[in-house]
Amino acid sequence: MLKQFLNLKLSQKLSPQQIQLMKLIQLPTQAFEQRLKEEMVENPALESGKEEDDELYEKDEFDNNDEYDDYEGSENIETDEINIDEYLSNDETPDYKLQANNYSDDDDDREMPFAAPTSFHQDLINQLNTFILTDEQRDIAEFLVGSIDDDGYLRRSVQDIVDDMAFTQGIYTDEKTVEKILHFIHDLEPSGVGARDLHECLLLQLRHKTPTEYVDLAINIIQNNFDAFTKKHYDKLQSTYEISKEQLKKAIEEIEKLNPKPGGAFDSNNRTVEQIVPDFAIRIVDGELELTLNGRNAPTLHISKDYKEMLQTYKVSKDKSHSQKDAVQFIKQKLDSAKWFIDAIRQRQETLFVTMNAIMHFQQEYFLDGEETKLKPMILKDIADMVGLDISTVSRVANSKYVDTPYGTKLIKEYFSESMKNDQGEDVSTLEIKNILKNIIEEEDKNKPLPDDQLAEILKEKGYPIARRTIAKYRDLLDIPVARMRKKI
Repeated sequence: MLKQFLNLKLSQKLSPQQIQLMKLIQLPTQAFEQRLKEEMVENPALESGKEEDDELYEKDEFDNNDEYDDYEGSENIETDEINIDEYLSNDETPDYKLQANNYSDDDDDREMPFAAPTSFHQDLINQLNTFILTDEQRDIAEFLVGSIDDDGYLRRSVQDIVDDMAFTQGIYTDEKTVEKILHFIHDLEPSGVGARDLHECLLLQLRHKTPTEYVDLAINIIQNNFDAFTKKHYDKLQSTYEISKEQLKKAIEEIEKLNPKPGGAFDSNNRTVEQIVPDFAIRIVDGELELTLNGRNAPTLHISKDYKEMLQTYKVSKDKSHSQKDAVQFIKQKLDSAKWFIDAIRQRQETLFVTMNAIMHFQQEYFLDGEETKLKPMILKDIADMVGLDISTVSRVANSKYVDTPYGTKLIKEYFSESMKNDQGEDVSTLEIKNILKNIIEEEDKNKPLPDDQLAEILKEKGYPIARRTIAKYRDLLDIPVARMRKKI
């Protein structure tokens, strides 16, 4: 028996232009400026700034120009093809800035030279030059340095390194020789570099310290009782070494000063700190909220005057050769692209503004006084319904944009949270609960940190009845360890 099935599928396909628009919306201010520069390099028909001669083109936006309607030359390119008049109209300099008090075009328009920093691995190589090594030893040492990861660890076994050197570099040696050269690596700065694991990393750093009673004790603890230390079995350590609580505290303080990622320390000192440029600014003026969009998101663009003149020349020309036709086709493509990009920027700006404006009004109570308990539960759908946009579009705005408020600059997505009911049946933001949980943990007795079940009881007393497993979930989201790992001496 034959069975027939009717499958109905509802699908939505985005055009290439729509995909590009979504990508533009997702870009924060600095990335958008870079994208704008790239587009202007790729499309010579697109220019920034106001036109030098606006009087030459006074027609309405994208209106057909009637100037040449009586032109008798019927040798126009067979068009269906091109309506030249459409490209001669003056639509390309719309005044579409949404606020008069936006940043000026000159804001932050300056360059700052930076010296190129020496890389982590190159710095280690430079340090090797201070050692007296044979050619073979230097080759091995440089290979070892090249095998160190960005955290400063050598995470490969010596045997693997020996084999790799033989196969890839033609350097034939043995494990004993590599171990010897590794001692030179361990003398490099930052201390701890070239360690095989955390245990060895801490030991190397402690041995580089000036010897004291507590440094020696710390070395002994890490070398012989590393597991007890990591599990914070402080009573066991006191008993093992027959020391006082204060002595143990001093030794642990020496260990806590160490860096578990020595390579990361080098990176942080040489890394160029990325500057956050707020995409929006919220100000309180006469008790009312005022939203502005960073003016760098609203560049003034227009179509190249030269390209218009090329089309005008073609329009009045009586001899229209094949090469001219090809040239006009090329110009048309560039003009189409330029007009679309200008319109896309306008749409991007409007989308950003209406989305953030909806968020601002939704969280009006918070933005007026900065009290985080005033933050309402808010999900993407709430804002999408308010502005009539797709949830994915709102997500693109929220996930990558920053807003400057009287209470600091924050990522917009931080204002989104789910809701939970308190003991009075009111919807409260999970952000509020997380902040309360964080404050409770900060104020706890570090000698006796509160386990999750006690934290749940305290929150219940404050009017937030939530389960212990939910406490554990929020604690993980806040990057707070379990009670045992929060214990201090």
